[in-house]
Amino acid sequence: MSSPKSDNSKKNELEQLLIEVEQSLTQLQERHAQVKQDLEKRSQLQQRQQELKQQQQDQSIPQPLKTELRSLQQELDSLELNLESVLLPDIFWQVVRFVFLGIVIGWFLHIWAT
Repeated sequence: MSSPKSDNSKKNELEQLLIEVEQSLTQLQERHAQVKQDLEKRSQLQQRQQELKQQQQDQSIPQPLKTELRSLQQELDSLELNLESVLLPDIFWQVVRFVFLGIVIGWFLHIWAT
């Protein structure tokens, strides 16, 4: 039989684990919302950039449009960097996790086979 202390510690561990999972889920939802917002903004900026380039082809481009085009390009670059920095670390750590898991499984199979 398990002691009440053991049951209490297991219950506390489970509660702590649930809290951590809830926090991770909240962070993931926030990150997803940010990525979604950035993608939408990027799409709008690219559309505006296309409009300005079309205007540039139609006539000689005045200085305010050139400035706006540069500003849009800088904002697009910033958004791209933000999106990459959000998405790439997750991919990197998933690769690391699964490669490590594969190595461990291979090691256990090798030991088991010998």
